[in-house]
Amino acid sequence: MTRSLCVILFLILSLPCLSRGNDAKDDAKAMDGTWLASAAELGGEKFPDEVRKSIKLVIGDGKYTVTVGKEPDKGTVKVDPSKKPKEVDIVGTEGPNKGKTFLAIYEKTDDTLRVCYDLSGKTRPTEFKTTKGTQLFLVTYIREKP
Repeated sequence: MTRSLCVILFLILSLPCLSRGNDAKDDAKAMDGTWLASAAELGGEKFPDEVRKSIKLVIGDGKYTVTVGKEPDKGTVKVDPSKKPKEVDIVGTEGPNKGKTFLAIYEKTDDTLRVCYDLSGKTRPTEFKTTKGTQLFLVTYIREKP
């Protein structure tokens, strides 16, 4: 009887950990696709429209490719939806950000993905806001329609 009770307690206590893993997989899968920047700001200033319009983000299987103009940047994406706000770590593996890690927060609703990055790589933003004198970069992406 006590052995069964121990097994049941173990399973009950393990459920939050198991569901967090599934939440991360679900969130990561929901982010898969092609995203276009509909709004962006850097350090409290609106990002130039001509540059913003050239941003294209493709996410799939825990990897990303972002193109600004014609220069691609590739790397990995690791989400943690258990945090508030949800967190994402972005690690460059090819291109101009090779070897760099960017700490970010994100929120996804329907076909919109909002991400706030710290381009300095030093800290993780705590809110979806940029301020003058920082390297905080806030982007709202919309899913590209086929």
